[in-house]
Amino acid sequence: MSVRMVVASGSAGRAEKSVDRRKFLVRGGLAAGAAAAFPAPAIAQGIRELKLVTSWPKGLPGLGTSAERIGRTIAAASGNRLQVKVFGAGEMVSAFEAFDAVAAGVADMYHSAEYYWEAKSPGFSFFAAVPFGLTADEMAAWIHFGGGQALWDELSASYGVKGLLSTNTGVQMGGWFTKEVQGPESYRGLRYRMPGLGGEVLRRLGSVVVALPGGEIIPALQSGAIDAGEWVGPWNDLVLGLHKVSKYYYYPGFHEPGTVLSTGINKKLWDSLTGEDRNLITMVAAAEYTTSLAEFNANNAKALEQITNDKSVEIRKFDDSLLMALGKASRDIVAEIGQKDAMTRRIYDSFSAFRNRTARWAELAERGFLNARHIALSGSTKGQP
Repeated sequence: MSVRMVVASGSAGRAEKSVDRRKFLVRGGLAAGAAAAFPAPAIAQGIRELKLVTSWPKGLPGLGTSAERIGRTIAAASGNRLQVKVFGAGEMVSAFEAFDAVAAGVADMYHSAEYYWEAKSPGFSFFAAVPFGLTADEMAAWIHFGGGQALWDELSASYGVKGLLSTNTGVQMGGWFTKEVQGPESYRGLRYRMPGLGGEVLRRLGSVVVALPGGEIIPALQSGAIDAGEWVGPWNDLVLGLHKVSKYYYYPGFHEPGTVLSTGINKKLWDSLTGEDRNLITMVAAAEYTTSLAEFNANNAKALEQITNDKSVEIRKFDDSLLMALGKASRDIVAEIGQKDAMTRRIYDSFSAFRNRTARWAELAERGFLNARHIALSGSTKGQP
């Protein structure tokens, strides 16, 4: 059964998607070759084969392995009626082509971060990470119980995609730097790898922001093409080897307080599934969100110990004056982005209202407890870790 047609509203939308698909298939020959090598999913003897492309190197712990676990769990939960083949970045399409591949029907699913699609609509960033935004738990609460999923569905459907929360990396670190940074003036001219709205904030402070896939960060730091770069957190950063090419490791990660990675599914394919299979995939994604967050938190704690014991690395906290400057720039940037178009404005309004509502509870509950635990276990009222 072919799923190479995509959903669009109106004849003009269908024509636009058709043109976009043709451009995608012929660009560079990569996607076209992949399309020929991996035919569209077929139903044979009750088995449906699905292709899942990712934005991560094949087998990368945390990011890549989460996508592979999603594939295995879907197969197991469906009694192998739905079989998922996972492709790392570059195996079928490049890291930043995953969305276009799924929208065009060249691939069936992707595992990636929605802020990579911000050029299509700034609204996508709100479903990945917003500077000084929502934590992992708060993101899940907004999506599932604050109206976020309905807005996400409306936005993604216009591109022929259905999006689901499926992975969360937790609070991220501020990044690796080849030189010290102090106040806001340190960011002027700083060449920094950072995607999404966080990158826009850095531009506002005078940085030169570079968008690079994870696999290209280390060569860029080694060559001096960039002065700093962030990836995820201690676990994935160690795996990537960032501690070998940078001396200073800064926190906190203002830009990504609870980064969502999504499973996007071709909308035509999604609509062709039975209600049972749609529920199955939805539940697998929800379970993986919890599992992945637990995995990241456990392994980040272990990796932090290793980094702390590495005498060649210095862990530093961003200066308060810098955090204040980042906060002001973040408020301005997010508010401006939120007014770009009617759809993004609705997403921004919903996100902001939910953040304001949940912030009070987080102060009383989460921060209240964390402060109390620190005092109880350390015997000190100082808040530094």
